[in-house]
Amino acid sequence: LLFLQRVLLLVASDVDALCACKILQALFQCDHVQYTLVPVSGWQELETAFLEHKDQFKYFVLINCGANVDLLEILQPEDDTFFFVCDSHRPINVVNVYNDTQIKLLVKQDDDLDVPAYDDIFRDEEDEEEDSENESDGSEPSEKRRRFEEDVIERTMKRRQRREWEARRREILFDYEQYEYHGTSSAMVMFDLAWIMSKDLNDMLWWAIVGLTDQWVQDKITQMKYVTDIGILQRHVSRHNHRNEDEENSLSIDCMRIAFEYDLRLALYQHWSLYESLCNTSYTSASLKLWSVQGQKRLQELLADMGLPLKQVKQKFNSMDMSLKENLREMIEESANKFGMKDLRVQTFSIHFGFKNKFSASDIVYATASLMENVEKEGPETTNFIKALDSLSRGNLDKLHQGLDLAKKQLRAIQQTVASCICTNLVISQGPFLYCSLMEGTPDVKLFSKPVSLCLLSKYLLKSFVCSTKNKRCKLLPLIMAAPMDVEQGTVIMVGIPPETESSDKKNFFGRAFEKAADSTNSRTLHNHFDMSIIELKTEDRSKFLDALISLLS
Repeated sequence: LLFLQRVLLLVASDVDALCACKILQALFQCDHVQYTLVPVSGWQELETAFLEHKDQFKYFVLINCGANVDLLEILQPEDDTFFFVCDSHRPINVVNVYNDTQIKLLVKQDDDLDVPAYDDIFRDEEDEEEDSENESDGSEPSEKRRRFEEDVIERTMKRRQRREWEARRREILFDYEQYEYHGTSSAMVMFDLAWIMSKDLNDMLWWAIVGLTDQWVQDKITQMKYVTDIGILQRHVSRHNHRNEDEENSLSIDCMRIAFEYDLRLALYQHWSLYESLCNTSYTSASLKLWSVQGQKRLQELLADMGLPLKQVKQKFNSMDMSLKENLREMIEESANKFGMKDLRVQTFSIHFGFKNKFSASDIVYATASLMENVEKEGPETTNFIKALDSLSRGNLDKLHQGLDLAKKQLRAIQQTVASCICTNLVISQGPFLYCSLMEGTPDVKLFSKPVSLCLLSKYLLKSFVCSTKNKRCKLLPLIMAAPMDVEQGTVIMVGIPPETESSDKKNFFGRAFEKAADSTNSRTLHNHFDMSIIELKTEDRSKFLDALISLLS
């Protein structure tokens, strides 16, 4: 279909989108398809990119953007323009689903989209006012009157039916669009496409794994969905990586091998020290309450229980004694169990390049996300995007290591911010939700003006708050977090996240709530993010906006 055409690729700024983009680039390379890549971080950039390129291109591929709004209404394209949309945002806008001509959705066949039936939400504009021909055929006046009365009754009935249909339609659409959630990772969908075309390579499989792991790290999907998708990928992994282990050169320098493993849920621990990783992983930090003196004491007890000397735990993981590393995972898991951490092991994959480079999928997610939202160097956003994209290629280990270093800084910044928010009681209950606002001048506040970092911080903070609060009601509440966005323009960035419960379905109702609160108070907001639950807002409008939200959700 796209063989002779140039294609414009519009790719959102998240790790899953980058991975899907890498797979598609590899497929395009196989088939010599010419394309231009444009990173887009929000709706405004998407519209601008479309307007700039619509005369040169007829085919557009949108990755992790575009599914959850009416694309044709926003972009107003010509009739001979086609969009291929591969986006994990749900629910998908109904017009996109039922538009067969210009919009092609790439979704996995077994993804249940729950879309309302066509007839419930669209109806052909029948000619309501059918001309009642008053044929003056010389019939009796009484006959005419009778026909006229029947006509009036019929019209009234039609109008009433239409009103009822419209009320039902509003209700159906409200139910369908009320919650925002995520479907299958776009990288997995792209890998599926490659597999169907018999063009799947081990590199593509690795990117699909990283895309799925990104959804898990960012807490976008349920544990159930994660485990199911891991199972699907595991079958591909054994198909691609089954080479006989005993061969002499089973790990030559340029070879790459993917392996399934039950690994520790400790962030970056193989590239850090075990101690730092325990302190900066949200799961262990929240469970042990490391922001308190008591928590620090429990950490020492945990290490003592493992029988690991402090000197060993605090040095680089690579330099630890081999004898200690042998059953390390079992030792840590056993001790963690005694301290109430039952889920310290997680199903994941790791990759080996040649002899000495080994990375787990979550290492890559943290590194790539950090490169993408790097705030250390001033410069155009696209440089960060390209760097992050490059770090996913196995030839660019230096960029990947740079990303790992940045990721450690970011995780430290998140943990320090969480600790200070909890110790200074910055998380307050506003009735239907918890609220926390970072002040200008807080350390690392610049990092949290970026959406992915702010979302990670919010999720870590909510986890920690739930572990620290005694209030049972507060444990069940969602959280809204605000951080300064642009001081000169006086704006804040705000994100809403669902409650932190075991059975959480990860569905988020804040997107719709934010829209309603903004409309009802005329707050100056910008709904520019592809995730509806992230908005930008004028600082002066914040209090009336929050008041509206409280009354809306109470």
